Amino acid sequence: MDLAHILLVEDDPGDVAYTIDEFREHRLRNPLTVLGDGLEALAYLERRGAHAGAPRPDILLLDLNLPGVDGRVVLDRVHGNPDLAGMTVAVLTSSPLEERMLRDFGVPAEFYFRKPVDFAQLAELIRSIDRFSIVVDRDVRAR
Repeated sequence: MDLAHILLVEDDPGDVAYTIDEFREHRLRNPLTVLGDGLEALAYLERRGAHAGAPRPDILLLDLNLPGVDGRVVLDRVHGNPDLAGMTVAVLTSSPLEERMLRDFGVPAEFYFRKPVDFAQLAELIRSIDRFSIVVDRDVRAR
């Protein structure tokens, strides 16, 4: 099984730090890329400019309220791009109410996670995708 490459697009430094700390604490070995705005996310996903050689992410963890280009625009481009068809999308929300509103408005995402992302949410998502595995480093001496 391949390791799922994860792209986190989040502009809140606190949420990013918490998520990275969670992944480190559990010694997650899956590759993680973090971007802070919608414009850079689109360049990365579409492999433009400085991101021309970027690996294709398998999982997109996307905040919708982003500077530059809104996360909804990123979602529309993802769903309109056949090269990104196999990517799993999880929209990041602030509350259960926001999640319900997004679902009611038909925001096209397979999953919704409450921010900040914790390890258990991510592990459950990766395990639900048959073609990927989640790998944690069990050697306590590592890192």
